[in-house]
Amino acid sequence: QEKSSCLSAALFGEDCEISRDQLYELLKFAALGKCHSAAQPSWCRIYRQSHLAGVVVIVLPEMSQLHFYQFYLQFRHLRKVFRHRFTLTPSANFLASLYGEGANPKPQNTAQGLTSTSSKSSDLKCDPIFQKYGGKKRGLTSYILTSEELNKYDYPIKGSTRWKGYVCTGCDKQRTDSSPLFGLDCEMCLTAKGNEVTYVSLVDARGQCLLNELVKPQSEVVNYRTSFSGITEEMLLPVKTSLSDIQTRLKKILPRDAVLVGHSLNNDLQALEMIHPSVIDTSLLFARTGNRRFKLKFLARAVLGKEIQCEEMVGHDPAEDARTALELAQFFIEQGPAKVAELNLEMLLKAENLAEVSKKKDALQPQGCRVQQQLNEPPRLSKPCFLECLQVTGQKPLLLGRQELDSSGLCQSNLSTSNKQILQKALEDVPLSTFSIIQFSLGPENISSRLLAELCEKVGSKLTDMLTIYAGPFEENFRLKSVKKKFGKCGPIQCLTVVTETYQPYVCIQYEVLEAAQLAVESLNGAEVAGSCIKVQRPVTAAMLDCDVLIKELELDVENEGVIYVAGLKQSVTEKDLQEEFSQLKDLEMLFLPKDLQSAKHRNCCFLKFQKSQSAVDALEVINGWTLKGSKLRSRNALASGHLWRWIWQMNHSNGKQRGNIFYKKMQQLPDSEQDLKKKVKKLDNHIQKLYRSLQNNTLCVVLFPGVN
Repeated sequence: QEKSSCLSAALFGEDCEISRDQLYELLKFAALGKCHSAAQPSWCRIYRQSHLAGVVVIVLPEMSQLHFYQFYLQFRHLRKVFRHRFTLTPSANFLASLYGEGANPKPQNTAQGLTSTSSKSSDLKCDPIFQKYGGKKRGLTSYILTSEELNKYDYPIKGSTRWKGYVCTGCDKQRTDSSPLFGLDCEMCLTAKGNEVTYVSLVDARGQCLLNELVKPQSEVVNYRTSFSGITEEMLLPVKTSLSDIQTRLKKILPRDAVLVGHSLNNDLQALEMIHPSVIDTSLLFARTGNRRFKLKFLARAVLGKEIQCEEMVGHDPAEDARTALELAQFFIEQGPAKVAELNLEMLLKAENLAEVSKKKDALQPQGCRVQQQLNEPPRLSKPCFLECLQVTGQKPLLLGRQELDSSGLCQSNLSTSNKQILQKALEDVPLSTFSIIQFSLGPENISSRLLAELCEKVGSKLTDMLTIYAGPFEENFRLKSVKKKFGKCGPIQCLTVVTETYQPYVCIQYEVLEAAQLAVESLNGAEVAGSCIKVQRPVTAAMLDCDVLIKELELDVENEGVIYVAGLKQSVTEKDLQEEFSQLKDLEMLFLPKDLQSAKHRNCCFLKFQKSQSAVDALEVINGWTLKGSKLRSRNALASGHLWRWIWQMNHSNGKQRGNIFYKKMQQLPDSEQDLKKKVKKLDNHIQKLYRSLQNNTLCVVLFPGVN
């Protein structure tokens, strides 16, 4: 969940399961942005990542989805705050995989016995970027080259005899921090006159091309420089556009307060024979010691996480280079010099150069030697360790908990602290860190295989009871087919059996979705079915005494907000039919038609998700009694989100359990261990609430129930 949420997840229904790699994608992009080749996750999208104040991962190591639903009512704050929930595919050593395979962060033990890594940023005072600009964020005018810098770095200047005959852009208005930025790049060929422009690209602040033109050189071309420019003789043959045409067009396009951005833009302006007073040069913006400069290709990869000027391309793409320079300037202005200095670009370049040297050495070695060397070397990681990526950028992660990673990535218990102490430490240290992992523990006594088996049995039994209804009494010779047809209109039926132990027959119906069972109780209790006025009720067991409370809480769950359940669909109805039928409903965002995970046939129900809660309420009134292809529809608020629906289905089919004709269960008192566990879970929920409340706005917070295997 994000405070001032800007996380959009495109998963619903059957697609609500994510892998640890997908979680890794999310956390990496949230923490690093476009640095270190981090990219938007494939399964969801973070908007305005640069506005994130931090990332907090709360891990409950011994707990799984099983615990969440067994103690659903106890997790009162957790389920009310966290809107996005997904089933995680099982993985061994989950915490180790989160930190990065083989990671060994070597945390320090504090006086309280907590596992902690310092959250203070490394000393940046020696970084050239920090030395040049300081640590505070500034507006774009602070990064425009001064007249002295323009002269020093060989930019065409108005009034100088050296640049006589050069055309001014006419942009003479005072610049402000809200002045528009434009990216500019040119490709040149060598002619008898010298360097002449043959391709010009200009992009606006959104990266859209305003000018992308080939230009006819004035003099005869001596060298096309195709490997760099991408220009060939054939490309220029039909071109009529002259340099003066381009100059005129640039003067028309650029507003009077325009700021041009480019990489070594002095070369481009010289080739264009133009003078522009306000320039941001990214080769100088990302400062280095001495007169050295970073290449645009390196900055694109290290800062923006994108590849440009690829080897398979012939020559550079000026539009791509102009857009990249512009994005680099926008990143610098938006993040501020301190954040850019934390990227530690010099270290990244050294690492890249070493890797390149190593690669060349490998290529020079005989094939047999390379194979032997690979056999002797330990296996290389497929991707960098998560902590390493963070530490390179100066964001030393905060790790708090009763466990720490050893060199093999396994967890070792250190029970010298309590969850309360961990919470206190987290409240102090999390605001100082941009990436934090907080581990709360229930203790090893609560993860025994016996207790887990008991929990699994209880949760499975309770879910089955909630999916089950009893209807009756019926006459002795009633038609079971009529009952099945009537109750089938509420939703997909898992199984249906006749109860014969009673004076008059009853029917036990187990549904596949919670909404169907609830709809049957609400709409058919007291109705006339198969010639009898019947009562519809759920099984009476100790675990079911709080069923009404649980149903109400599920209905109010934030994850079910704006989602309704519709039943009574015919098998002949397709998803396209439903899209057309429901298209008139206001603010409809998504439609989910559940399918049998084995046969792939769709069920006789669907879920509709609306952008606004009120639109869902309005839709309920419209749909109830609506007829679709001769079938009357019924609807109600959703109870089970996609991941719960899928989990119920899997439990039903893996256990193969059917309620049969059991009507009453013996009342059993909860064992002390489970009573104690309930109290611990309630405390844990309060800890999560306190920690969440203390977070800054725009903090991404993820809570993991990884399970023990």
